[in-house]
Amino acid sequence: MLFFIKVSVNQKELTTEKLWEVWEKEAKFAKKAIERKKIMNAYKVAGSRQVILIYDADSHDEIDRVFMAGLPLSDYAVIDEILPIRSYLDFAEDVTNRWKKPNQ
Repeated sequence: MLFFIKVSVNQKELTTEKLWEVWEKEAKFAKKAIERKKIMNAYKVAGSRQVILIYDADSHDEIDRVFMAGLPLSDYAVIDEILPIRSYLDFAEDVTNRWKKPNQ
């Protein structure tokens, strides 16, 4: 299941240097997730402490586990928006088929 996820990072009590140390760990974690195709795309919003992801989760439970406690920035990340999404090509095929069920 694909999700569009917009995350803000709240610095809280961290110094800027400590924030960058934690974010560096997060970046290494994200690179591995991109290599494993869990993160399909990732973007840093210019000029702000926000990141936008296209994340491929096996379940809603996985989203909770990863974003609530599984990331270096979990204690500082706030999910601003999360939306289930689907491939536009799959949608276009449904439109072409007029939403017919398989074998109809």
